[in-house]
Amino acid sequence: MPQRSADRSLSASGTARSIAGLPGGGRYAVWQGFIASVCMTLGGLGVGWMASGSSLIRVPFFIVLRDNPILVVLCTVLVAFGGLFLVRAWLRLGQRVGDWGAVHPLALCKIAALWCAPLMLTFPLFSRDVYAYIGQGRLMVAGLNPYVNGISALNNYHNLGPDSLWTEAPTPYGPVFLWIEQAIVWVSGGNLEVAIALFRIVAAVGVVLCAIAVIGLAQHYGLQTSRKLWLTVANPLFVINFIASIHNDALMLGLVLLGLLAVVRGRPVLGIVLATLSIGIKPITLIALPFIGLLWAGQRAGWGRKIACWALTALIAGAILTIEGAVTGFWFGWLPAMTTSGTIWTWYAPFGLLSVTAATLVQSINGPADLVAELIKAAGRALGMLAALWFVLRGSSERIMLRMALALTAVVVTAAAIQPWYVTWLAAFFALAGIAEGWYLRAYYLATVFFTVIALTDQLDVFDWIPLIAIRAVAIALSVVFVAYMMFWDWKTRALFTRGPALSGASAAR
Repeated sequence: MPQRSADRSLSASGTARSIAGLPGGGRYAVWQGFIASVCMTLGGLGVGWMASGSSLIRVPFFIVLRDNPILVVLCTVLVAFGGLFLVRAWLRLGQRVGDWGAVHPLALCKIAALWCAPLMLTFPLFSRDVYAYIGQGRLMVAGLNPYVNGISALNNYHNLGPDSLWTEAPTPYGPVFLWIEQAIVWVSGGNLEVAIALFRIVAAVGVVLCAIAVIGLAQHYGLQTSRKLWLTVANPLFVINFIASIHNDALMLGLVLLGLLAVVRGRPVLGIVLATLSIGIKPITLIALPFIGLLWAGQRAGWGRKIACWALTALIAGAILTIEGAVTGFWFGWLPAMTTSGTIWTWYAPFGLLSVTAATLVQSINGPADLVAELIKAAGRALGMLAALWFVLRGSSERIMLRMALALTAVVVTAAAIQPWYVTWLAAFFALAGIAEGWYLRAYYLATVFFTVIALTDQLDVFDWIPLIAIRAVAIALSVVFVAYMMFWDWKTRALFTRGPALSGASAAR
C-alpha cells in the first residue's frame, strides 16, 4: 500500500528536516525531555541497581551518595521527577507538532537518541534483570545449561546482583540471547560495569531496529511516519524500559518488527528468519508466526493457501530453532522454562490478583492454597492462548497488525504478572495498527502514564539499613502528585485526558 500523500515526511521538501525544523514549542519539549533524562541519570547513580561485587561499590563518591539518607531521598526524587517530566515532555511534543507530515522521521530518531543518551551512563534502573543476564552468561562460559541450572550454580553468585528469584530458576530466554550473554561475559572479562555497558549497547541496537522497522511499516500502511515514531521509539516506556532498565525486549521487538517489514515487502522467508531470531531472544514472539503466515498468504487467500503458508512458516522456523538447539546442545530446553509458572504476580494483573486472593481464602480454611493458585494461573494462560488463536483464525486476512496487537494483549492481560516492559510490545503493534484521535489515543496516554509510574516506583536499590518502604513512599507520593497535576491542573496537558478536543499545534504552544 503506498504512503498517503498527506504524509509529506519523506518528501523532497521534508528531507532536510531535523530537530531544528520542529515548531518552536516542539523544540522546548525536546529539551525538557533531555533534562528529564539527565535527572533520571543523576538519580540513578544513587538508587540504581549496583551489585555487591561491583568495583564501584568501594568508590567514596558512591558510598556517600548511597549511605546518606538525605542524598538517597534526593536521588529518588530526581528519578521519579525525571521519569514523569519525560512523560510530560513527550505529551507536549505531540501537542506542539501541528502537522506530523511536515516533520521528517530523522527528527524523531534524533529526539529518541537525545532522550536515551544520558541513560546510557547510569546504573540499571527499575530492574536488575541485566545482572541475571550476566549470571546466565557466566553459566554458558562455565559450560552449564541455563535451562537446568539457576545462577546459584556459580561460585559467589550473590555478588553478581541478580534478583533472588533468578538464583534457582531456569532462564526463559532463547538460544540466540544465550549466545549474546555468553559473548558479553567473555568480552567483558567478568567486569560487571563493562558487561552492563555492552548489554545497554545491545538494547540500543534493538531500539534502532525498532525505529527502522516502524519507518518501513508506517510507509507500507500509509501512516504518518513521524507520528508512529513519536508513539513508539520516543515513548517514555521505550526509553525507560529499554535503555534505563536494559531489557532484552528491545532486541526481541526490533527483530520481530523487521521480520514483519520483510514479509509485507514480499520477502517472507527473510521475515520468518528474522522473527525466529526474535524467538531466539524471547520466545513470546512465537505468537507472531501465524500472523506472518497470514501476511504471506495475502488478503484474499483461501483456507488452502493459508494452511500451506502456516505450514511453511512453521517448517522454516522449526528448522532454524532446531539448528540453534543442536548448536547449543540444549535443544528445546526453553520450552519447559517458558511454560513453568512462577511465583511472581502483580496487583494490576487480573489473574495474578485473583490467584493470590483465592489462595489466601483457601489457606484460611486449611485448603490446598498453592494448587488453587496454580489452577487459576493455568486457566489464565489457557484463556490467553485461546483468545490469541481466535484472533489468528477469525475472518479475513485484513487488519493483521491490529489482530496481532489484540492477540498479544490477550496473552499479556491473562498472565499472573504484567511487567511495564510487556506494554512496549503492545504499544508498538497498536501504534502500527493505527491510533486515531479520541478515546484510543487517550487510552494510549493513560497506559503510558500508568506503566511509567509502575516502573518508577517498583524497584529502587538502597542499602539494607535505609527503610525501602519510606524511599518507595517518596517515589509514590511524588508520582501521584505529578500525575494529578498533569491530568487535572496543568491546562496544557489536562485536555489530553478529557473527552473534549485536545490542544494541538500552535494552540497548545501558548
